[in-house]
Order: sequence, then C-alpha cells, then structure tokens
Amino acid sequence: QVQLVESGGGLVQPGGSLRLSCAASGSSFSISALGWYRQAPGKQRELVATITWGGDATYADFVKGRFTISRENAKNTVYLEMNSLRPEDTAVYYCRLTRYAIDYWGQGTQVTVSS
Repeated sequence: QVQLVESGGGLVQPGGSLRLSCAASGSSFSISALGWYRQAPGKQRELVATITWGGDATYADFVKGRFTISRENAKNTVYLEMNSLRPEDTAVYYCRLTRYAIDYWGQGTQVTVSS
C-alpha cells in the first residue's frame, strides 16, 4: 500500500511563505501524477496544483503566481511552495498520488494564515 505523509504546515502571517512536503512510499514515484488539494472549514475539497510524471504543472486560478509545485523523485517527495499567503488560504492541505489509475491520499497538514 502507498503511504503519503505531509509536513510543513503551521501558522503564518499574511504575506508570509510556507513550504509543504509530502513524502511517499513505493518504487514507482517517478511515474506517478501528483497533486495538492485543500479543504477549508465548511467547504468542499478543491484542487490547488498538479504535476505530471513529466514535470508539467498546473494551478488553480486562486494560487497561480503565488504557489509552486515541484517534485524530487530521488526522495519520493512532492513540494508546495506557498508565497504571499492570504487568510483565505487557511485550510487543511492534502497531497494526492495517482499511480496505475488509483488515487492515494495523505492525512493532511493544517495551514493557518492569520495575524
């Protein structure tokens, strides 16, 4: 079974930066599609960013220009670099790995943007 562990969440002030990490088990990480999602209180889970096994990234409109998704295959890790954070970015952030048409989810990490 694939295991995903997110880290790097916490409390940050508006305009600040934070880097999330998601480490995955397994030997096929390099051909896995990866994504970051978030879920705010009372809201549905929404897509933040994705990255293909080839390294092509896409972003939701509300984070484009502020967030960057990247992957380090040698460490089986996907990152989400978050800059210019806003209070509305407050949510639980989840990583998702898709391999052989099956989705795997991490437990989530809390990001709180507040002064």
